[in-house]
Parts: sequence; C-alpha cells; structure tokens
Amino acid sequence: MDGDNQTTVTEFLLLGLSDHEEVVFGMFLGMYIVTISGNFLIVLVINCDPHLHTPMYFFLANLSSVDICFSSVTVPKALVNHMLGSKSISYKECMAQMYFLFIFGNLDGFLLSVMAYDRYVAICHPLHYTLIMRPRLCVLLVVISWVITNLHALLHILLMVQLIFCSHNAVNHFFCDPYLVLKLSCSDTFINDVTAFIEGAVIFLTPFICIVVSYGYIYSKVLKMPSAQGIRKAMSTCGSHLTAVCLFYGAIIGVYAHPYSSYSSQDAVASVIFTVVTPMANPFIYSLRNRDIKGALRKIILRS
Repeated sequence: MDGDNQTTVTEFLLLGLSDHEEVVFGMFLGMYIVTISGNFLIVLVINCDPHLHTPMYFFLANLSSVDICFSSVTVPKALVNHMLGSKSISYKECMAQMYFLFIFGNLDGFLLSVMAYDRYVAICHPLHYTLIMRPRLCVLLVVISWVITNLHALLHILLMVQLIFCSHNAVNHFFCDPYLVLKLSCSDTFINDVTAFIEGAVIFLTPFICIVVSYGYIYSKVLKMPSAQGIRKAMSTCGSHLTAVCLFYGAIIGVYAHPYSSYSSQDAVASVIFTVVTPMANPFIYSLRNRDIKGALRKIILRS
C-alpha cells in the first residue's frame, strides 16, 4: 500500500459477540461477579487457615489470583463499553490488553502443570514429599512461570507494535484477540506468524507435556496400589485438577486448533469459555469436592 494512502489506526472497534447486547451484558456481569467473589474466597480461605498452608493450596491460591486477573483483562472493558454505548478501544489499550492476555492466559497452563507435578510427588513419592516440595521450590516454580509468560508476552507485543494498521480496525470480538488484530495489519506479518506458531507452540506444549507425563506416572503408580481405598484417595486428589485441565486445554484447542480465516460462532463460544467461563469455574471445581476448603470456609463463617 502506498504511504500516502495509509491512515494510521489510533483505535480499534470491538464488535462484540452478538446483536443481543443486553443479554450478553447481563451474562458477562453475572459471570464476572461470580469469578471475582469465588476466586477471592478461595484465596481468603487458604490464607486464613494454617492447615491449608501446603504446596497444593499455595499453587491453588496463585491459580485463583491469576484467574481474577485473567478475567479482569477483558470483561470490565466490555461492560464499560456497553454502558457508555461505545465499541472503541484505543491502540495503547489494545496492546496492553493483549500483553496481559498473553501473560495470564499462559500462566494458567504453567500453574496447572506445577500442580500436576505436586500431585505426582504426593502420590509417587509420599515419603519424600515434604523434602522435595519445600517452600523455596514452590515459590521458585511460581516465579519461573511468571518470568516465562512475561517474556512470552513481551516478545509478541514488541513484534506487534512494529506493525502498521491502516483503515481496517474492526475486531470481530469483545476483546483484542491477538490473532484477529494481527489479521488487520497492512504490514507483512510473516515474522509474527512464524513466532506465534513456533514459540507459541513451545509455550503451549511445555506445560501440557509436563501434565501428561506427571499423570502417566500417577496412573502407573495407581495401578500398582493394592487397596481400593488407596486408589480412591489418589483419584479424589487428582479429580478436581484433571477437570480443570480438561476445561482449560479443551477451550484452547477449540479456539486455536484451526486457522482464524474460518472464524465462526463456535470459535467465539470456545473463546468465551477460555477467557470467562474457565476462571469462573475453577473455584467450584476445586471447592465443591474438597473437604479441606469446605471445612475452612465453614470455620470462617462460624467465626464471623
């Protein structure tokens, strides 16, 4: 495109998910309130009960904190835009939104892999659990997850800000989806595409492989357990985590398993599950079948 005919984009238009905006607004508002309150309650309960100051619940508290942030990256802006009757988001806001999406979206995966490793140690090496899962290692695993995802986000945003956006600025979503925004650029996006494919695949597959390997060892250990009670205890320990893993990775595969040139309403639903439903569901997944969480919550209620 000739430089004289270019008009640099200063804002993007978020077209949303549906023409029934009132319904979407009510749904998002309700889910966001549940997400914030549910995850905050998990963090509060774990911090207030000394019996829950263990590696497993330390990682769960971190996961809940990340879910609060992840949901807060996209939903509040969509709600504010609806209340103001606007669809716009500034260029800088869009870049910032994508940066934090890269961080928190991938942090969930890394924390789930760390939690899988914790379950592997607890079931396969119970006698050495406290020796292996020391507080210093737990903090180190979380810090490494933060560093990797921040570097991942920084790489993609630095590549994104090098692009030129011309007259097309309508994003067919309720937030700045990086792959949809990338399609709007009138620059050559080859480097961005290759980086997203190779480096993005590494960021996606690394925690996923860790989870699969951890559960492979867990499954092998469970098969060798002599008592049905031991098997039930092991499976109850892993059940909630496996449910969260299936929901998280199922949504990711639903969103990113095919080219965005064929973006459809099914992809929009999968994207909502990934960015909104998963952070909302995790507190229920980890608390409904967890006696420790329910017991600690009961103590807090009785104390107050």
